[in-house]
Amino acid sequence: MKRIISILWIACLSMMMTAQTPKQDIKNDFRFSGGSFLNYPGPKQHKLTPAPKGKKPFYISHYGRHGSRNITKPDRIHSLLSLMKQAEEQKALTPLGLDVKKRVEIIEAHVHERTGELTAIGAQQHKDIMRRMVERFPEVFKDKATITARSSISIRSILSMSNAMVQLKAMRPKLPINQDASLRDMHHLFHFDAELMAKASSDDVKAFYNTFCQKYPTTDRLIASLFSDTAFVTQHVNKESFVGHLFHLASDLQDTNISDQLTLYDIFTEEELYFNWKKRNAEWYLGWSFCPKNSGKAPYSQRFLLRHIIENADSCIQLPYPSANLRYGHDTVLLQLTCLLGINGYDLSTTDLEQLEQRGWIDYHVIPMAGNLQIVFYRKNPADKDVLIKVLLNENEATLPLQTDVAPYYHWNDFRNYYLQRINNYKE
Repeated sequence: MKRIISILWIACLSMMMTAQTPKQDIKNDFRFSGGSFLNYPGPKQHKLTPAPKGKKPFYISHYGRHGSRNITKPDRIHSLLSLMKQAEEQKALTPLGLDVKKRVEIIEAHVHERTGELTAIGAQQHKDIMRRMVERFPEVFKDKATITARSSISIRSILSMSNAMVQLKAMRPKLPINQDASLRDMHHLFHFDAELMAKASSDDVKAFYNTFCQKYPTTDRLIASLFSDTAFVTQHVNKESFVGHLFHLASDLQDTNISDQLTLYDIFTEEELYFNWKKRNAEWYLGWSFCPKNSGKAPYSQRFLLRHIIENADSCIQLPYPSANLRYGHDTVLLQLTCLLGINGYDLSTTDLEQLEQRGWIDYHVIPMAGNLQIVFYRKNPADKDVLIKVLLNENEATLPLQTDVAPYYHWNDFRNYYLQRINNYKE
């Protein structure tokens, strides 16, 4: 009976998380086309499954992406403006082109000397996530709990951590918090495996990706709406690069403090937004997943982080009081960790990029701004050896590729043994 209930729960969860397609999401809200730029939407699941009788949360292991931040690649803005100024001088811009140039100038002025910095939106995201964490799991945040927070040395990650800790302190003023950001922790918080990444960015992978992209054209109509002189376009405009930069800006605007003042989404058609998202989603898959084209091993870049998570948990399980390890970092790490764990089927291995959507491999379900993974631990008391865990991806209950008789909960020993074997068997 327990197994039947577990299977039904997994089926229901899968339906809840994939009931709406990216095409529908984008139709309802253009911001979803931004993929990893999506302003954190908050949890879909507001009521979590109660723990088995007698089990209470006592430890949380967490990894969170930094919150919304200012545009990170000003060279794209400069490239756009340089070309559009040249076109204006040669009277090669349409009225819409002139209007878009003015909007890009506003964006440039806004991000000047604030490239990549956490915005007020990003700060609030992490405050809200921490507030919900405390409200959902108050037993973990008792006054004598041990709270350890660590961040990558990126300023936006540090400020994300700091805003979360400010919220925690406001709710639990007596709680001691140990927070730090150091190069010493970067080995697991933001590890970059140069060998694996070289395979993911090989000429073969790039050619495979370009072939896929050719099926989803997004340039000609938009270019014609912005430039009035076809000769200028032929001589000076790299269409793919130009439209790619514009789409990047359009997507990234939702994370800035001027998101309510202007938009660039209106210059794209709904189909173009969907096609641009589709190509970017495939790019994430090719670069960071178990795709056979990239050697099928890219997520092992986060083997050190996964080992750190397991070792920290083993230590904290021995404590007679509650605790939490809160880590703050970046999208690539969170995505690869999700794939390495096989959460919600993100360990998908295929060379058919058309399968990604139908099989639920969707970037913004994992790495919106402030995306996060929470592993919550449960037991009856410190003497209880049957520790259970529940995994929350962006605050929604998630599945693992493990058998369980207590879904959505899993036995910690099963988790520990399965994933230690996985990373121990990996050959560098």
